[in-house]
Amino acid sequence: MINNLKMLAVGDHGKIVGFDKSGKAYRKRLLAMGLTPGTEFTVTRFAPLGDPVEIKIRGFSLSLRKNEAAVLLIEKL
Repeated sequence: MINNLKMLAVGDHGKIVGFDKSGKAYRKRLLAMGLTPGTEFTVTRFAPLGDPVEIKIRGFSLSLRKNEAAVLLIEKL
């Protein structure tokens, strides 16, 4: 099932399956940060107002803004 990152809770695991077509401006940036299709991650925390979200991916912590995270299409594991 393909979801958005905001649908996950802290501690949930997911896998990136692609990018939303409306997010072309962020796609290159996300790919450069290591967010490639097939990569698994864990949600580690959300800021109090929900922006940014922090994920643990490839051994490091990465914070993403809501608009960047909305571009990711993910599958909950």
